[in-house]
Amino acid sequence: MSFGLAGDEKRRIYGVRELNFSVKQLLENSLPLLWVRGEISNFICAASGHWYFSLKDEQAQVRCAMFRHKNQYLDWPPKNGAQVEVLALATLYEARGEFQLTLEQMRPAGLGALYEAFERLKSKLQDEGLFDAARKRPLPFLPSRIGIVTSPQAAALRDVLTTLSDRMPGIPVILYPTPVQGEGAAQKISQAIGMASERAECDVLLVCRGGGSIEDLWAFNEERVARAIAASRIPVVSGVGHETDFTIADFVADRRAATPTAAAQLVAPARQELLQRLRLIAQHLDRARLRQADRLMQRLDFLQRRLVHPAQRLQQQAQHLDRLRRRLHLARPDLAQSGARGAEQGRRLLEAMRRSLERCDSRLHGLRQHLAHLDPQQVLARGYSVVRDERGQVVLDSAQLSAGDCLDITFARGWASAKVMEKGEPPEPVKGDFHRSG
Repeated sequence: MSFGLAGDEKRRIYGVRELNFSVKQLLENSLPLLWVRGEISNFICAASGHWYFSLKDEQAQVRCAMFRHKNQYLDWPPKNGAQVEVLALATLYEARGEFQLTLEQMRPAGLGALYEAFERLKSKLQDEGLFDAARKRPLPFLPSRIGIVTSPQAAALRDVLTTLSDRMPGIPVILYPTPVQGEGAAQKISQAIGMASERAECDVLLVCRGGGSIEDLWAFNEERVARAIAASRIPVVSGVGHETDFTIADFVADRRAATPTAAAQLVAPARQELLQRLRLIAQHLDRARLRQADRLMQRLDFLQRRLVHPAQRLQQQAQHLDRLRRRLHLARPDLAQSGARGAEQGRRLLEAMRRSLERCDSRLHGLRQHLAHLDPQQVLARGYSVVRDERGQVVLDSAQLSAGDCLDITFARGWASAKVMEKGEPPEPVKGDFHRSG
């Protein structure tokens, strides 16, 4: 990297502060955040909470600063001689013109490889479906026995046993002892889980240990432990480390608890809470029983009012039968009187029918005589005839005719055709459509 200056800039005279500021800006703008590995030396924790130390290897060293708002999230204390990896920004401390690293994160050396191994195994098991929610089994509400896979010397075991005793002292506990860290721990943990599954002595299994570094917890990131948990026929609760610690065992287990104590709380209901719930249920049942008793008493009172002694019932029915008998007697007709009344009504009906027929016959006779006067045949019988022209129209006036016209003449009996030879006015008007024949 070159740091060139223009001609005018070469002749410019810089103050020390200005020079240091320019170099600082150049460093911070040119180099990104980067990981650096080295050994801690000359470590100082200032009263302000800031950390100052040197990071060195066999050939060089560099000053480092990690301020309080960054180092407060580390859960392990750095020490002189510790190999670490730091994520830092290369900069210049202007006041003394010293090159230094300002740290964002710090972890023990070698954790990068552990994290990569963690992510590879996590991705592999996730692809196989070992983390799927569908395969997670529900925990028993009130287990008859609880199994614990952990070290007998672990403080986590004392915390779990104390919590179980406080919450539900009557539940037996079976311990499957195993080391929880160090060489061979993963194999022994998986064997303990397999033993608990084969024996099937408990309803739920706790796999737990207290907090620690990622190296301390690494046995629970081993594939054999994850597969032992997945193969267990007993539901497994993982309670490894602190709330911020996550292991592969947490993802495979049926339930993950933030701490061993929280795991114990998951599998054992609180006795006092259950007793309180039972008291509430008992109160609810008592109130329901009293309400049901009140309803039954009211129903009994209602039925009692409706209940009648059989003798009284028979007496009421006999009285009702007497009333029906009197009503029937009053409603029964006098047959003789009804017969006479029917005969009289029949006679009057026949007389009315006879008079009606006489009136109809007299009216019919009058209509027949009136119709006979209007009968054209009767008119023709008196000597009249009907004359029609070639179009069949009745001739009423000789002015309708011309010499040579053909006519049809209808008589009382028969008809005849004629031709007009001559015509003239009649001596007097002809009445109607008829002409006297002859």
